[in-house]
Amino acid sequence: MQNPCKPLLLLDIDGVLSLFGFGSDERPRGTWLQVDGVVHLLSPSAGEHLHALQADFDLVWCSGWEEKANEYLPHALGLPGPLPYLSFDRSPGRGHAHWKLGAIELHAGPEAPIAWVDDALDDACRAWAAARRGPTLLIQPDPPTGMTDAHVAELRAWARALA
Repeated sequence: MQNPCKPLLLLDIDGVLSLFGFGSDERPRGTWLQVDGVVHLLSPSAGEHLHALQADFDLVWCSGWEEKANEYLPHALGLPGPLPYLSFDRSPGRGHAHWKLGAIELHAGPEAPIAWVDDALDDACRAWAAARRGPTLLIQPDPPTGMTDAHVAELRAWARALA
């Protein structure tokens, strides 16, 4: 259940918490996690970042992992209990809209404050964010690095400015 006093923080996983796209000789530090036969490298700071953000946000998985996120990540990242997650229509039929926007709109509505962290934001996402009635912040990490301390500081400052 969303806390009406906190903004939502929509979290993608791959490219945000699970790093990829780095050269084999440039592998960052992290923890390996196998999810249904696929190996992921979790950022060494992912758990710390999410713990810090819980004070200012209601966290929501916004990832193609859907319910799988709760099967693997709370334990791996030291988070309490399962988090809400979005389910996506794999054939949204919305023309040029990003494939996650329909589920985000359904979950959050037009006015809830939303911060969305995703490595695959596009022009449709930016247009959607600019047109929303509710405050909206988009953060796009670089997949080999994922969410950084600077992203966390920006998110926390934004949330606190809303209060």
